[in-house]
Amino acid sequence: MKEYLGVFWAFLNVGMFTFGGGYAMIPVVERELIIKRKWLTMDEVMEFYTVSQIMPGMIGVNLSIFIGNKLNGPLAGILAAMGFMLPGVCVIMVVALFISNFAEIPVVQSAFAGIRIAVGALILDTVIKLVKGVFKDIKLLLIFIFVFIFSVLPAGLLPAFMKSPAFLVAVSGVVGLILFRGSRS
Repeated sequence: MKEYLGVFWAFLNVGMFTFGGGYAMIPVVERELIIKRKWLTMDEVMEFYTVSQIMPGMIGVNLSIFIGNKLNGPLAGILAAMGFMLPGVCVIMVVALFISNFAEIPVVQSAFAGIRIAVGALILDTVIKLVKGVFKDIKLLLIFIFVFIFSVLPAGLLPAFMKSPAFLVAVSGVVGLILFRGSRS
């Protein structure tokens, strides 16, 4: 029971201090689960994060489920997701009650401006960590360059489906499967 409460509490903390979702949550996950609790490595988190991105649903919830399940099985996965979602649900409920008056307050607008900058910095930190992981292997670097080029090319140069994130992820997965079959554990 103590392990389950620990997982719930850890993901409650991740949910409370994650602003912006997606990439912005990686530094919080790193601090809470890798550095503080030593439950995972950054490579494991990034593998779970990658799978979470291609699954339907919210990345943070998917990541919570995968990590919780790895730590203590399916019940821990459910508790991790509940812990992660609880702070956001509470904030959304409070904001929904006051949104019409809340969003127009200058202090709130100023706070949101500061939060957007902080989220941008957290995302940049995550991108730098992701890119460092890419440079471990020339094959990974080539996949990175391929995806980057296809994602930034002007719309008229490629059919729309070739610029789609789903297409780029799927093709990268197939290329990774071909290039690394049997060579990674």
